[in-house]
Amino acid sequence: MNDTATASKAPKEIYESNKLAKRLRRLVGQAIGDFEMIRDGDKVMVCLSGGKDSYALLDILLDLRQRAPVSFEIVAVNLDQKQPGFPEHVLPQYLTARGVPYLIAEQDTYSVVKRVIPEGKTMCSLCSRLRRGVLYRVAGELGATRIALGHHRDDILETFFLNMFYGGKLKAMPPKLVSDDGRHVVIRPLAYCEEADLAAFAELRAFPIIPCTLCGSQENLQRKAVKAMLRDWEKRYPGRIQTILRSLQDIRPSHLLDRTLFDFAAVAPTGSEVPDGDKAFDIKAEACEPALTSLSAERIAIVELSK
Repeated sequence: MNDTATASKAPKEIYESNKLAKRLRRLVGQAIGDFEMIRDGDKVMVCLSGGKDSYALLDILLDLRQRAPVSFEIVAVNLDQKQPGFPEHVLPQYLTARGVPYLIAEQDTYSVVKRVIPEGKTMCSLCSRLRRGVLYRVAGELGATRIALGHHRDDILETFFLNMFYGGKLKAMPPKLVSDDGRHVVIRPLAYCEEADLAAFAELRAFPIIPCTLCGSQENLQRKAVKAMLRDWEKRYPGRIQTILRSLQDIRPSHLLDRTLFDFAAVAPTGSEVPDGDKAFDIKAEACEPALTSLSAERIAIVELSK
């Protein structure tokens, strides 16, 4: 947090800010460790869009670098897509003040997207592909060994349901993968972080947010509908989002329908108990307790009525 922002905050706000920062650092550190995202000697290219998530990613990685048991470099890269009204001075001023090495890559992808995509149609897919190509090229020029993106937990789950509902695939955003061109490793250190926490963190840190005027303002996007669905679920059933995330870390190919992942033709009786056999629904005992209590009460009532 910059000195001006810190000085203007009350002790309680400072405490909450530090508490939130600690939680986000822990989650980012956990994700990095779980998936071995960063190793000793890596040069991490942090893709900085000017949005809350990428600012938070850079801020947290800068902090973790001071505490990490491994040594790694950080360089921030922003792609100036030549969108009208883009405030070119904001990111250079911020990064210079933070003492972060950076590069502003200029590529007029805005004109390409506006020319190719019909008015009213979703621009995100083409814009993302063009942006990704430029960032891969820049990563090669900089000698970066890791490309860090600011996608968070909610992005991952939204992508999972988008692929399921509209693409017919069980596929999400992985926390670590090889780039499309096969030359780079892409990481998502915010994989365990909630969007609400990142929004609060950005406000507390007073990041100079730059809104996206290309796709961020489009209405009726499928992603917005999925986001609203997940928020409604979490509101009505607190903890459901975290449970869904946990399910993506506990996959049972034998209980799905993908013949490329499991040899169903070879399934045969074993003659003994199979730990992962035919159970349609797995649930922990403590989660079942309310339902079991209700069921027991119903059974007692039935017994009493039968006497």
